[in-house]
Amino acid sequence: MEKSYSESYAAAGVDITAGYKSVELMKKHIKRTRNEGCLDDVGGFGGCFGLNLEGISQPVLVSGTDGVGTKLKIAMLLNKHDTIGIDCVAMCVNDIICCGAKPLFFLDYIACGKNIPEKIADIVGGVAEGCVRAGCALIGGETAEHPGMMAEDDYDLAGYCTGVVDKSKIIDNNTMKAGDVVIALASTGVHSNGFSLVRKVFDIENADLTTPREELEGKSLGEALLEPTRIYVKSVLALLEKVQVKGISHITGGGFYENIPRSIPDGLGARIDRSKVKVLPIFQMIAKTGNIPQRDMFNTFNMGVGMSIVVAKDDVETALNILKDWGEDAYVIGEIEESQDKITICD
Repeated sequence: MEKSYSESYAAAGVDITAGYKSVELMKKHIKRTRNEGCLDDVGGFGGCFGLNLEGISQPVLVSGTDGVGTKLKIAMLLNKHDTIGIDCVAMCVNDIICCGAKPLFFLDYIACGKNIPEKIADIVGGVAEGCVRAGCALIGGETAEHPGMMAEDDYDLAGYCTGVVDKSKIIDNNTMKAGDVVIALASTGVHSNGFSLVRKVFDIENADLTTPREELEGKSLGEALLEPTRIYVKSVLALLEKVQVKGISHITGGGFYENIPRSIPDGLGARIDRSKVKVLPIFQMIAKTGNIPQRDMFNTFNMGVGMSIVVAKDDVETALNILKDWGEDAYVIGEIEESQDKITICD
């Protein structure tokens, strides 16, 4: 590749050699994610992964894909690109764990106006960190320059993951019944959803993003907004080994009202006690600054709850202990009841 260079392509805005440098810089990050499934020197155009099916009688592959959305604008304004990749991984792996699937591998896609190797390496470094936290391998990706379509400093980031679960262990919400309990797993902040509203509320391009704020417990607005999405994979997998989990919801765009009902069967509903939800300071600040009604807040943001899990009442104590042992701030926020409304949020 040392002989690969096109003056004509460079004149059109695409620097092939920058792409090669990016790959060299990101190799150390990719190496951190390697596990027993990674195959060496196989397939120059595709990522290869050796699937170990020991102990799995009927393997089911579960896939998820997502991007980071307009949270990227915060990273661009702060010129901080080393954590946004964690969000990309989280949005995918937190989805597939809702089925009970263990993430195996991940691929990313970066589109940019101009390939600046150090920036691309920072982005991929974040992706690699997310993969480490999720216990999956980063086996491939793509970086594409889009001169003329994107400004030089702009980029977009998306990803894709595949996991596996034994068919008999796919989470089945048909086991759910009235009297079961809804457990919250605390979020780290806004995660990766609702940023179009966030940017409007704070007039983000003109906002002070760097001054520490008392109402954010000493964090700056930029730090609070850029806080990476929490990855729940390892704690949830540990829970699934010991407790029958009847439903899991990843609280993303649409907040409580859209996501919790997705794990609940017809004829039942989740009754959430709003007073038990540990609302994070950043959400209080968003609501106050934007004069946003509480109903809209719970229908847009995670409000401090990144994931909800339904278990039987008799399993609550065991579930909480397991989750807390794995570092989660886990607590009860409601219960399942017979209802035609799949979610009710009450005071």
